[in-house]
Amino acid sequence: MTTTRGVLHIHSAPSALCPHVEWAVGGAVGAPVRLEWHPQPAERAAYRAEFTWSAPVGTATRLASTLKRWGRVRFEVTEDATAASEAERYSYTPALGIFHATVGLHGDIVVPEDRIRHAMLGSPDETSLREALDALLGRAWDVELDVFRHAAEGVPLRWLHEVG
Repeated sequence: MTTTRGVLHIHSAPSALCPHVEWAVGGAVGAPVRLEWHPQPAERAAYRAEFTWSAPVGTATRLASTLKRWGRVRFEVTEDATAASEAERYSYTPALGIFHATVGLHGDIVVPEDRIRHAMLGSPDETSLREALDALLGRAWDVELDVFRHAAEGVPLRWLHEVG
């Protein structure tokens, strides 16, 4: 079993769900988890937390699958690449649902050729092609989550991992 690392950003969770989120995260990573919750200024009575994890490949998928069931939790989870797996990112908002992307070596979203070709075939004009590409890149999730990301500015930064 290959181990990898990742980061979970809970951008907003209602206070009543915070203990349930901790329980769900612990179940996904296979060990009890205690998150450090901070008020989320972008949403009334909501909290945010960040968790760096090391666990088997596929943990990001388990985390995203578990957390999206709570419905009112906004989050992003990333998983680093290994020799046997690609890096990935999941984003979730209650309004948009789940977004999943493969992430390249430099942190860029990698869109498979067949999905780009499909977007080109289904787009009769430049505007619709731009919209199709925005959807492939998860732009709507970034727009919604940016409010919550920026509201957390000024908190201590946690550097991801050494590159190279």
